[in-house]
Amino acid sequence: MMTLEGIEKRLIDGWQRDFPLVQRPYREIAASIHAGENEVIEGLARLGQRGILSRVGATLRPNTVGASTLAALSVAEDRLEEVAAIVSSEAGVNHNYEREHALNLWFVVTGRDQASIRSTLHRVSARTGLPVLELPLERAYVLDLGFPLHGDGAHWSAKERAEAAQLRARTLLQGEPARGVTESERRILVALADGLALSERPFKAVGEAAGLDEDEALQLIAGLIEDGIISRFGLVVRHRPLGYRANAMVVWDIADREVDRIGKRLAAEPGVALCYRRPRRLPSWPYNLFAMLLGKDRGAVLAEVDALTRMAEIGDRPRAVLFSRRSFKQRGASLSA
Repeated sequence: MMTLEGIEKRLIDGWQRDFPLVQRPYREIAASIHAGENEVIEGLARLGQRGILSRVGATLRPNTVGASTLAALSVAEDRLEEVAAIVSSEAGVNHNYEREHALNLWFVVTGRDQASIRSTLHRVSARTGLPVLELPLERAYVLDLGFPLHGDGAHWSAKERAEAAQLRARTLLQGEPARGVTESERRILVALADGLALSERPFKAVGEAAGLDEDEALQLIAGLIEDGIISRFGLVVRHRPLGYRANAMVVWDIADREVDRIGKRLAAEPGVALCYRRPRRLPSWPYNLFAMLLGKDRGAVLAEVDALTRMAEIGDRPRAVLFSRRSFKQRGASLSA
């Protein structure tokens, strides 16, 4: 596990969301933590070099721009690395993980439209010789992969839980976004896919890539955040290098008439990083409610799963806990694949 000290810890603790939308954002961050602009830029560069920082940029609400789906494969152990490499080689795949389950390789496919998603899934199946389980998003309740450095949710104090709950109330997804995106906004999001440059005026480069000036780029990004298309803007951190290795995708089979109510209830809990509804695929996949928990200790995460299950009164419902084993790929979503 990597440790953080000084400016690096302050950057991760303070700027996973609510990133300054100004011409010189790193200078504004520096002023808030009593550091120099170059110190902030250099600190972020070190985080990137150590594999902790994926990028500085946007997390998009699924299917508001382009299309995406979750998919899974059941892979023989002696082929897992070979198949994972095939999946990761696809430009449209942005996340690719091994998980503890008969369906042991899970990946996210993004693209410009549903046709591009289907093409990627078809190629993966053809190249691996394996059937692909496709689980498109039906409804998202919360999407927020930011996390604190002081520990996992199972060990939070009452004060930390209260503070996290206040923040969580801001991130819950209420209904569907009121609109799609314009072509200029799409170009901005494509330019943001790999993150902001670590330079004095990173939004100038984003605007230039999108054929816009700096102020236009900032205005469009602010509008995308305001309208819920960008769900979070800030540091996107890889949690595993920081000791968050007991990470579990928890799934339940919830009656269709109850799933939205239960999903919203789970989403309100600070320890739940993601919560969404996807279709069952009988007989191989009987689950329709998904939640992601990030933790450092396997036992603590399992205790948190039990606590959530009791709180939501779903102890009688079938469930499975799929801990992550390895991350083969993690990057921002591709809107042009």
